[in-house]
Amino acid sequence: MESKKIIALITVLFIFRGFLGDTAIADNSSSTSGTAVQKNSLQTQIQEKSKKLDEINNQLETTKNSLKDVQGQKTSLQKDVKTLDYQISQLGLNIQSDEVTSQKLGLEIQALNYDLNDIEISVTGKKDAVAKLLQELQKNDDSNLLVLFLKNKTLSESVSETKSLDDIRGQLLSDMATLKDLKTEYSAKLANVNGKKEDLDFHAQNLKNRKVIVQDQKQDRQTILTQTKNQESLYQKQLADLTKQQQQIANEIEELDKELRAKIDPSLLPTAVSGVLAMPLATTKDALTQDYGATSFAKYGYRGKWHNGIDIGASIGTPVFAAEDGIVDATGDQDKYCYRGAYGKFITINHNNNLTTLYGHLSRVIVSKGQTVKRGELIGYVGKTGYATGAHLHFTVFAQQTYYMGTSKSCGPMPYGGDLNPLKYL
Repeated sequence: MESKKIIALITVLFIFRGFLGDTAIADNSSSTSGTAVQKNSLQTQIQEKSKKLDEINNQLETTKNSLKDVQGQKTSLQKDVKTLDYQISQLGLNIQSDEVTSQKLGLEIQALNYDLNDIEISVTGKKDAVAKLLQELQKNDDSNLLVLFLKNKTLSESVSETKSLDDIRGQLLSDMATLKDLKTEYSAKLANVNGKKEDLDFHAQNLKNRKVIVQDQKQDRQTILTQTKNQESLYQKQLADLTKQQQQIANEIEELDKELRAKIDPSLLPTAVSGVLAMPLATTKDALTQDYGATSFAKYGYRGKWHNGIDIGASIGTPVFAAEDGIVDATGDQDKYCYRGAYGKFITINHNNNLTTLYGHLSRVIVSKGQTVKRGELIGYVGKTGYATGAHLHFTVFAQQTYYMGTSKSCGPMPYGGDLNPLKYL
């Protein structure tokens, strides 16, 4: 009979770990019943946090524009100090953003846990209803339709009982469909919870690191004022000396990298297609402030004639991510050897595809030599260390067979290699 098939199917489905058996149950120990009042209160708080984030973003935009205006001014001590002041203010707003975002995520996770709890209650109730329907079907399953008609005194009674069985079967199928929908909804909300927990960890990490970066920026401000004795004439003299040093370092890097470019074996390189490497910042190629190769800026604004990577504009404290799986080959801070002279704080990563990537001018490095990293993993933060006219990430791609860490004549440990156009792989 049809009812036997339905019962057999449902029995198998329930035995096979149930509708929620293959889904991890969320930790709801901190949540009570998902009452409308509690959920509405959470939604109100979430909206307030969203409003606060909008205010912070507006302030960040204002600070960004002010910083852009200052950077357009002639190089001077006052410009450097103002730039640092705006950068410190910008970082402070980013820290506020991380704090509020973390609070908002915590509230959203609570709200989702209420939803998960409600779904579990609905599932329990629906399973009980299905169990009762199964019992009703099993009570009537020993009789076929002919016996059902014969055992009743009237035809109308027989028809009524048959219709009742059909209704039970129909309701059973409907309840089973509802259970399936509940499982899908539960899985989606659980994935949402897990995603928000990952976001929460990410913002907690940003919060901790950005607080350190703020202190570094304040120290840089004090260092500049101390070294120049707050005198423009002394600042300009130091700037002239720095320009000579930058030229010397640029010439050295350019000469060696040119020799190494000639030694690149194309057969060892991955096919140059988009996606071989991921963007190291959460942005698009439109954010490029400096292209690769013999650009006009390299000739007139830069001390050399060749730019061995690309520059991606971003504010100080912006997260930097590994472009591909690999092993960190080196990290360093060249400002210890030639202040504002080269890559500043940098990271190099060797990848399994015979490429090596370089991330320069960082404000903070959070990985170490020998560490294994995954594509998209947080490795550091955008800065303005080394020879940088503004906050940005310098990103170079080397052919790995030509890459090595050497010792510069002017700036201590230095990454060298035959450079490739990063845009062919991003």
